Amino acid sequence: MSEKNLTDQADTAQASSTVDSYSEVKFKASLAGTAARRMASLSTDEKNAALLAMADALIVEADSLIEANREDLERGRAGGTSESLLDRLMLNAERITSISDALKLVADLPDPTGRVLETIERPNGLHIEKVSVPLGVIGIIYEARPNVTVDAAALCLKTGNAVVLRGGSAALSTNKRIAEVLRAALAQTSLPPDALQVIEDASRSSVDEMLKLNGLLDVIIPRGGRSLINNVVQNATVPVIETGAGVCHTYLDASADPSMAEAIALNAKIQRPSVCNSMETLILHEDFANRELSSLAGQLLERNVELRGDERTRELVPEANPASEEDYGTEYNDYILNIKIVGGLDEAIAHIDKFGTKHSECIVTEDEKNAVRFLNEVDAAAVYHNASTRFTDGFEFGFGAEIGISTQKLHARGPMGLPALTSSKYRIYGTGQIRQ
Repeated sequence: MSEKNLTDQADTAQASSTVDSYSEVKFKASLAGTAARRMASLSTDEKNAALLAMADALIVEADSLIEANREDLERGRAGGTSESLLDRLMLNAERITSISDALKLVADLPDPTGRVLETIERPNGLHIEKVSVPLGVIGIIYEARPNVTVDAAALCLKTGNAVVLRGGSAALSTNKRIAEVLRAALAQTSLPPDALQVIEDASRSSVDEMLKLNGLLDVIIPRGGRSLINNVVQNATVPVIETGAGVCHTYLDASADPSMAEAIALNAKIQRPSVCNSMETLILHEDFANRELSSLAGQLLERNVELRGDERTRELVPEANPASEEDYGTEYNDYILNIKIVGGLDEAIAHIDKFGTKHSECIVTEDEKNAVRFLNEVDAAAVYHNASTRFTDGFEFGFGAEIGISTQKLHARGPMGLPALTSSKYRIYGTGQIRQ
């Protein structure tokens, strides 16, 4: 047995002696903290080799992953889970291959840690370097998508961080099996398996406990719906990177090209309605609505989208149901779309400002002045001119991968790639200097 494996066993045995006095959350976060110190010294080659081993293990264990996932799907159907959420939860051979390929892509990305960001030479001879370093131990709280378990693990490990993952109860069996497969793969590499932890306690108390783990978790990243994110932001004492619930809008201006507007609106709503960058409200200038809404609404209805709208919308589209204030602020993640007709750009921006979540917003227009105003004045992480909001994604932005989409303004905003999972430290080299 290698010296590394003996050390891993000794570390785990020592930590296990304290399990009776720790909850699962604290126990696993403590293990992750010990692993994080070792992670900080690993080379890029060592981290990449571990990611490739994880990718291969997912393919080898695909059948067992699908079987575990079947348990979650059956439980979800029995409990009345919607088809759109079941789609987010479901794994098959094709999706597992895609997840494995994503791991390989992360391995190919540049390592953002260990870079010298700035060099300072002081008159007293001190040499100062600002260097990029891992954040430490990252806690991630998320909902039904098991691919997040793998993606988050890959991004955190690539950047030298340890990670504590708390997925939703809907994917409990799947996430547990994924963790077993990935940790077994890590055990054959230079990376400590304890750098990857999955919380199996599906109760609300495990989330509440993570939010207060100051000293064990360095940061928490929530990924999911508005209620989850609000709970984390409002109750955490650990620093939080707020990722976005997506109440996203597409505004069709008076001068919008009809065929372009139709293509963008349909794509933003139905290409994959269960994700955070899909459109929840379509806003139309009244002139454009009078000309084109009836046809566009027909296209949406043909695709089984339920329409909800204001009074003017329902005059043009009798099939639409009334839209309430609550509807306009709801992230459906489903085949439901709100429609709002406005008198112009000011009213459109005001509506977005009131109901948006600062995620992704789009204007379709041939009026360059209106486009510039929209891009400058709409407060969101991603603002689009003549393109679907579905592009708010780390892969689509060329980052290779993302840990989430930040809707806050400090540290990181928008799709967060590998650099967003780093911090910095100053290394100061002296020759005996003392301060006078």
